[in-house]
Amino acid sequence: MAPYDSDSSGGEEEEYTETNVLLGYASKDADDDTISRLGGRPEWLDPSSPPSAVLARCKVCKDLMVVILQLNGELPAQFPGHERRIYVFACRRKSCRRKEGSIRALRGVRIAPGSKTVLAKKQDEKKSPAPAPAKPEPKPMSNLGETLFGAKTIGSSTGSANPFATGNLAAAAPSNPFASSTNPFSKPAPASEAKPAETKPEEEVSVKEKVEETVTSLPQTFADTLSLNNPQAKSEPPEPAEPWPAEEDWPAPYPVSYLADADYETLDPTPAPVPQAVQMDVDDPSSASGGGKEDKEVFESTMDADFQKFADRLAQNPEQVIRYEFRGQPLLYSKADPVGQNLSTGRSMPRCANCGGARVFEVQMTSNAIAELEAEEMGLEGMDWGTIIVGVCDADCQARGVGEGEAGYVEEWAGVQWEELTMRR
Repeated sequence: MAPYDSDSSGGEEEEYTETNVLLGYASKDADDDTISRLGGRPEWLDPSSPPSAVLARCKVCKDLMVVILQLNGELPAQFPGHERRIYVFACRRKSCRRKEGSIRALRGVRIAPGSKTVLAKKQDEKKSPAPAPAKPEPKPMSNLGETLFGAKTIGSSTGSANPFATGNLAAAAPSNPFASSTNPFSKPAPASEAKPAETKPEEEVSVKEKVEETVTSLPQTFADTLSLNNPQAKSEPPEPAEPWPAEEDWPAPYPVSYLADADYETLDPTPAPVPQAVQMDVDDPSSASGGGKEDKEVFESTMDADFQKFADRLAQNPEQVIRYEFRGQPLLYSKADPVGQNLSTGRSMPRCANCGGARVFEVQMTSNAIAELEAEEMGLEGMDWGTIIVGVCDADCQARGVGEGEAGYVEEWAGVQWEELTMRR
């Protein structure tokens, strides 16, 4: 995997450069889409079958967390028949901030009956190397902006017009080459009947028995197929589902802001420079004069070259709250923290704990989302992350034990890059 860098792919330098990154902006007006939003209560794929409450508990204090991002993540070109949503939760306790597990991400998926999984189709092609018949006419690409911010739900026959049709990222994404393949595991060939008249050496019989045992035990599900080839996927059985408490017992949610506006990122090739360091002097309330350095706390933000690039990139579209590019590259706040060190050195994200497959970048939240979420907060001490990077299963696997047409939820990777602040007296 190529190292993650703060520069996403774009075109040739001209007056303005458009990239493949879709930027989301917050608004109090929902327009046609009410699914993609900041704050509020989580809206599950199937309200009658929510995920276990364990998945939305802070790993530090064990309290329920609140939603800070809910995103309609349907990608029909990559995962036909998959209804997808991304959720990011955060703990509201100040004592849990900057601690591992105080921010978590979930991916909800419901696969329509009869839909073929991407992995099964790839396996089918590998098992059938014969020349393929003439390719059918390619289907029209769907607009990713419409998919994310105004998509129809599974089973809908009509949909609202996409208000963000100015860009078409889906044109850059190839159509699914496995759309007509069959599942090699759907109709297993019957085992041949043994002939009593024939006798074979003991070693050969033993080998045959082992092969037959392996064939009959081949996994039938997408997740188990990945587990067969990825020993890392073997994990302890999932915890029993925990019911959700009454809604009045949930922590207070952040106010809702809808992601009703989206545009592809455009950049000025010669942006204004960002200062190397910024420091803020805060008066000490215990000081009589309130002016001397000895009576002040100086907070200095560590702004290296990577942060300068990060800040400069965001400054060109300062109102953005999310950055979306499935299988793209995140914009790193820093390369000095553990998240930045791993992603900038070519190391991959942690593998999917559900199926053992690779994870890829899908979306990240920018610090401007904090201002939107905390606009009505009275306190001065709020969330202090620089960005939240969400990595998801590359194959969009379903949760174990969840059948077709049912909603399942899988915890995904949330790479949090906290603001780097040092205090000097």
